[in-house]
Amino acid sequence: MTDRPPERIGALAVVRTVADLRRVIAAWHRTGERVALIPTMGALHRGHLALVEHGRRAARRTVASIFVNPTQFAPSEDFARYPRDEAGDAAKLASAYCDLLYAPDVGEVYPAGFAATVTAGPIAEGQDGRFRPGHFQGVATVVTKLLLQSRADVACFGEKDYQQLLVIRRVARDLDIATRIDGVPTVREPDGLALSSRNVYLTPAERAIAPALHRTLLHVADRIETGAAGIAAATAEGLAALERVGFARIDYLEVCDAETLAPLTTPGRPGRVLAAAWLGQTRLIDNVALRARPGH
Repeated sequence: MTDRPPERIGALAVVRTVADLRRVIAAWHRTGERVALIPTMGALHRGHLALVEHGRRAARRTVASIFVNPTQFAPSEDFARYPRDEAGDAAKLASAYCDLLYAPDVGEVYPAGFAATVTAGPIAEGQDGRFRPGHFQGVATVVTKLLLQSRADVACFGEKDYQQLLVIRRVARDLDIATRIDGVPTVREPDGLALSSRNVYLTPAERAIAPALHRTLLHVADRIETGAAGIAAATAEGLAALERVGFARIDYLEVCDAETLAPLTTPGRPGRVLAAAWLGQTRLIDNVALRARPGH
């Protein structure tokens, strides 16, 4: 193994192979430095940079990966048009004081003959798992590989993709992967829309409607938390509200246990209100926390 310096994109060091990634991280570990990993698919925004900031607080060194993972996209989904801007992303990471970019190609992650997959069990079967068959198997497999490739001390994931966060925690726990999995609060626009790389697909008219998703989830949570409505009634109100403002298709709006994502039938445990809905060709997801009512 050589000690050649990493490639650079502007001010940011870049590695593209597992061997080079491990070489750099091993050198940091030898000096006692903890390492945080921020897995991404690129098209970075302030939400991703918040993950880098969290990683810098949790560890001395931060590594962001950019890999548009083909195995988590169904044939009908947007893999080919998913936004890609490596140079722009590298500049954003450098501005956030990220130490290293890991940007492998598909052949490095899935070499010829690759056949193993990782599944997470029941926690991946509801919500998005129902509407995106195979998605979480692709996510669980690639994240497992990234955690093992990097041997990071901590990995940072946004709570916007709440089910994904729980899937990754389950996989890391069940497979005895030593990396700590940290969830980071959702970053939002001033009007409440959760930041997402796919927001660029929204037309101006759709963008004006989009914040209603978050407002509706807050309303559902408030109705349940205050006891003004039961879970079923509040959920029905939320579905009607989304249809009324123009969401063309609603995949789900559900109130779930915050740890298992099983349906929450009584507000006795911490819960999560989760939804996925479509505006035109753009699928938006969001979630808000549901606090248990006192005395339950």
